[in-house]
Amino acid sequence: MLSDSADMEVSVWRGAGVAGQFENFKVPAQENQTILDVVAWIQQNCDPTLSYRYACRVGMCGSCAMMVNGVPRWTCRTHVKVALQGNRISIGPLRNLPVIKDLATDMDPFFDKWISAEGVHHPTRSRDDAIEQIDPEDHARRQANEGIECINCSVCYAACDTVAGSADYLGPAALQRAWTLFNDARDAGRVSILEAVSGKGGCHNCHSQGSCSQYCPNDLNPMAAIAGLKRETALSFFKRRT
Repeated sequence: MLSDSADMEVSVWRGAGVAGQFENFKVPAQENQTILDVVAWIQQNCDPTLSYRYACRVGMCGSCAMMVNGVPRWTCRTHVKVALQGNRISIGPLRNLPVIKDLATDMDPFFDKWISAEGVHHPTRSRDDAIEQIDPEDHARRQANEGIECINCSVCYAACDTVAGSADYLGPAALQRAWTLFNDARDAGRVSILEAVSGKGGCHNCHSQGSCSQYCPNDLNPMAAIAGLKRETALSFFKRRT
């Protein structure tokens, strides 16, 4: 552990696209310092051209997610003392996403897969209809509720080795969203959801290694959601054959 007067050796990824390398900086250690504080200090005091993304700084938006010592984390909620190895820290862009520049990644492939997984609401009623009454204790509603706190930070996507090995794989966040909507009584897309997640790159590509659930900052369990989709797609297949 460093004292407040010590300097940390911080390696930060610099570059655009597939080209780049780590650049080293000396950063003063401070009490209650987060990884995002470190990145901001480097930009403000060493190199104003350093590119990164953040918004809320309090763990609500998820936009500051980066790789910290090879682990995907929210940098605004990760304290230096947790991540420090000796007196060194490495900070890089999220894995499995194209790098725009430095620590900023292109989120389009992540959100495109949400659409491919039918992770969009399919309404059963119009604005002119009465609001549907939902029993919060209903089993399906409980299943849906387990995934609604996802804030699209892409930490699970960066942690997933299946995504790393297969560009077609929809990924844990998109599949979890599909499971949430599948269990929502207000969603009319149950059939289209199962068709979307049972095809190429769908839920059956998951190897159940559990990195998505291990690293989710909101303690969600995408692996359980994917297991649910596997069950439902299998049941749907056999029902069609009988």
